[in-house]
Amino acid sequence: MALSLAFSNPSKSFSLPSCVHHHHVSIPRSALLTNPWLSPPSSRFFSIPSPSPLPKPWSRSGGALKCSLPSRPQYIPNHIPDPNYVRIFDTTLRDGEQSPGATMTSNEKLVIARHLSRLGVDIIEAGFPASSPDDLDAVRSIAIEVGNQPVGEDGHVPVICGLARCNKKDIDAAWEAVRHAKKPRVHTFIATSEIHMQHKLRKTREEVVNIAREMVAYARSLGCQDIEFSPEDAGRSDREFLYHVLEEVIKAGATTLNIPDTVGYTLPSEFGKLIADIKANTPGIENAIISTHCQNDLGLATANTLAGAYAGARQLEVTVNGIGERAGNASLEEVVVAMKCRQELLGGLYTRINTKHIVMASKMVAEHTGLHVQPHKAIVGANAFAHESGIHQDGMLKHKGTYEIISPEDIGLSRSSESGIFGYDIGGKELDDVFKRFKEVAEKKKRISDEDLEALMSDEIFQPPVIWSLAELQATCGTLGLSTATVKLVSSDGEEKIACSIGTGPVDAAYKAIDSIVQGKKLLDMYRERKEEAGSSQTALLLSTSSVRHNIITVHAVLREYAMNAVTEGIDAIATTRVVIRGDDNYTSTHALTGETMRRAFSGSGASMDIVVSSVRAYISALNKMLGFVSAMKASKENTEKQNISH
Repeated sequence: MALSLAFSNPSKSFSLPSCVHHHHVSIPRSALLTNPWLSPPSSRFFSIPSPSPLPKPWSRSGGALKCSLPSRPQYIPNHIPDPNYVRIFDTTLRDGEQSPGATMTSNEKLVIARHLSRLGVDIIEAGFPASSPDDLDAVRSIAIEVGNQPVGEDGHVPVICGLARCNKKDIDAAWEAVRHAKKPRVHTFIATSEIHMQHKLRKTREEVVNIAREMVAYARSLGCQDIEFSPEDAGRSDREFLYHVLEEVIKAGATTLNIPDTVGYTLPSEFGKLIADIKANTPGIENAIISTHCQNDLGLATANTLAGAYAGARQLEVTVNGIGERAGNASLEEVVVAMKCRQELLGGLYTRINTKHIVMASKMVAEHTGLHVQPHKAIVGANAFAHESGIHQDGMLKHKGTYEIISPEDIGLSRSSESGIFGYDIGGKELDDVFKRFKEVAEKKKRISDEDLEALMSDEIFQPPVIWSLAELQATCGTLGLSTATVKLVSSDGEEKIACSIGTGPVDAAYKAIDSIVQGKKLLDMYRERKEEAGSSQTALLLSTSSVRHNIITVHAVLREYAMNAVTEGIDAIATTRVVIRGDDNYTSTHALTGETMRRAFSGSGASMDIVVSSVRAYISALNKMLGFVSAMKASKENTEKQNISH
């Protein structure tokens, strides 16, 4: 059975109910709005096949035709039962974290992964396990906790994926990390463009094909039944060679073929044709899912992704807020909402993303990465639903549809929801701390806005695990003398430390005081450790403590970025501060694409009516991230040594 729609007048507009989109629909090309970046098939009709007859879920309410939301198709690695369903592959925790200063702790990654699961993403690329022991532990934790926990009414459990270069060491690490999930996936890649093969890999075409084939087969031999393969820089790869590589990895066991526009070079018309050509010319393509991964170097990542979906891709790789290396990636919120708004022009394609969780996902990623969203960002920017123009305001008062194509409530932008006030789910000590700070602000400020409350809550609930916290701060500055600061910090074990310092300004003085406390605490702890190791030998103790002094010098944090913004209007506004710091060469990880060792940077944020307090909170937040990373690295190293000893 099929539902065929025909229109005698090509200029008439139309739309299909969402419940029709997973059934056979034949639509005349004349009924589709012409768009230069969409490449419709050459046939007279754009036809979407369906394995099942059209049901009758129709109901009328106030004259409007409504129908139920289709269920998520059963997950089969290399096949999607519903040809109109599009899988959303989120790589915020992997590609997104490669943004400078976006380093997240293992706990922060776990928190974001839980929310991505609630959001309804099909696949979570949790990281690049071979990059560092900390990343491997983070991916493993996500696989265990998020990859086995059903969420929502349909009991959705996301696929947990780990990235690996085409070598056994990387694939072993990725499989070790994700194998604990109910639905594990290994994602491996190798470059296929001439420029990459010649200058980066220094390998021939035959060598690249052999490596790709052998490593996919190797991942399969480990027991992984869900393997994604990416030909890096596919957008600039020779077509015939690309088809050949993809054919070989399908034979070796690849279930998803991801086609990346690695450098963001292609235009939507080109990328759509690339996907269509791969679908038409790759032997065995019916046994795999085609995916897209579009970088945003030319600002075309979302457009390219939609063009790829229209041309036949049924997995789309995206990140929350579009974060990622260089100019970022295709934005999850832009792609998903565009598909929802313009479903009829995309042939009825749909996802199972719960858009009401988009705003909270955006805020969570922004706070944990320190990469705040620009005000004019589509969908989630502060100005996305602001109307300054008098003409716009007049239209909005008369009918919201005059200038809003989507409802703010559809993406979770409402002042109350089932998640709690402002969408934040807090209680216990967190709620007590927020309320305490609220009262402090209320004593100083006559009118407290929604934005003020959100800033306070974000400053409390989006912070890394506490290693140091601010107890008291006093600073003096001006033109009459040196700026000074006295700081009292409390460690996680309850120990209080006070330090004073001078600086070029109150923030500089406060940061120097904090450095002396943090390094002094580390010095004391390391001295005690060396003393126990050295025993009664005074000479051994002197030699050991000299290495302690050397270590203290190298762990000093360097301030890389400092930025401050007012949350609201007025001189009594709450200030939010973001800082990025970098430690020494011990804080490193491996870059997934280049293989280079990168020095890690750590971001932190803080909020307060006092700009010095806000600055100090942000600095302590970044330090807590850095120290937490060091602690995790140390614990991972000790576990590895214990395992080696046991073996």
